Amino acid sequence: MFRLIVNLTTRVRWFLRCYAPSNIALDAIRTRRGHKWGIPAALVLVPAYLYAASFTTTLIERGGPGWLNFIVLTLIWSALKFTVMAPVSVGLLFRSRIAERTPRRHQQFVPMGYAPGRGVGPWTTSA
Repeated sequence: MFRLIVNLTTRVRWFLRCYAPSNIALDAIRTRRGHKWGIPAALVLVPAYLYAASFTTTLIERGGPGWLNFIVLTLIWSALKFTVMAPVSVGLLFRSRIAERTPRRHQQFVPMGYAPGRGVGPWTTSA
């Protein structure tokens, strides 16, 4: 029974990771090119998710089916994920910019691709 639960949980997590829109957007924000989109995405999507949760709650209060409560929880959870990811993406952006800047300072300047002690051209060998 435990093995069945673990397998089911793993498959549901994989499915949501691949196909849930909020998870796809968060994966894109976590890439190097996506760090700069953390704040704009949060500013647009957090109010949108909260409005959708409010609208769905209104539907439930007016006699909608009870399974919509699961949708409300999912929408609020997605809003919380983007609320947390906005400052995290700024921190990741600063960290990657600093990491990109650091090697440039310590690199030796090599004019025109020539370095002393290294052969010139693609067919030279260094012995």
